[in-house]
Amino acid sequence: MTSPTAMPANVSASDPAAEAVLRAAKRRETWRRWFLVSPALIIIGGIGILPLSIILLYSLLEPAEYAGVVWNFSVEAWINLLFERDMFDETLTLADANIAIFTRSIVQAGLTTISALIIGFPTAYFIATRPERQRNAWLFLITIPFWTNLLIRTFAIMLLVRDQGVINNVLIWMGVIDKPIEMLFTNFAVALGLIYVYLPFMVLPLYASMEKLDFRIVEAGYDLYATRFAVLRRVIVPLVKPGIVAGCILVFIPSIGAYVTPRLLGGGKHMMLGNLIANQFGTSRNWPLGSAMALMLMALVMIALVFYVRNATAKEPGHG
Repeated sequence: MTSPTAMPANVSASDPAAEAVLRAAKRRETWRRWFLVSPALIIIGGIGILPLSIILLYSLLEPAEYAGVVWNFSVEAWINLLFERDMFDETLTLADANIAIFTRSIVQAGLTTISALIIGFPTAYFIATRPERQRNAWLFLITIPFWTNLLIRTFAIMLLVRDQGVINNVLIWMGVIDKPIEMLFTNFAVALGLIYVYLPFMVLPLYASMEKLDFRIVEAGYDLYATRFAVLRRVIVPLVKPGIVAGCILVFIPSIGAYVTPRLLGGGKHMMLGNLIANQFGTSRNWPLGSAMALMLMALVMIALVFYVRNATAKEPGHG
């Protein structure tokens, strides 16, 4: 099939008229391609680039007295991410509160990801090794929490960990403790809630990788007198690595920016980055600082995505 911009064989390349026809054909082809991709570009620009551009612009302005911004260029919001000015001599000191919240967010998201992996890996392996007719039933049980609103699921965790909740009542009934253990409004409660909410995001990618796993290779490892741990480390984990990386990314990204779970289970005493950003746009009414924090959160997410892409596109052994 001849390209619409291809020059006829009987036309000389040095012919000015032929060159003009060729250039016109190329322009028409270029305009046609731009016309075809324009709907996607409009959607990407309107939904993605434009809002981010507004946030970036706001982060470089001064805060207004009662919310909003003053259209004066300033980098104070970016400075206030890690530093705060003394009200008397305007010297800069570390913003301990912000740094503590940033650190808590990263640590909580990391612990949530690791805990979800520890729980989700054997769960996915168990489902993948069931008879094919039973797998859908187990996956159905894993996805049931998605049927319920996140707020309702968080309140359910509160009923478990409160002073008069299920866990404390059972421990008292068993004689393990004499008085309730304070679990609600602690980092433990926040971590438990995050693990419960995002655990399915770990199990499903792991199961998708393990379902494709050829278990004859695992049996071959046992036939070669490898221990269970050696088979796990040298056979199973390398083969399901894409599922591990995908699950970790799917858990880490929403965990680091979580809002509802830390707000309810932390009681406002154990804030995370999502709560801090919401406070800047709400209670504190410092939109430039909130915008800078939102962009910083996006940068952390981008770092996680780059890590995922680098692992997902790693060179694989060539195929014959």
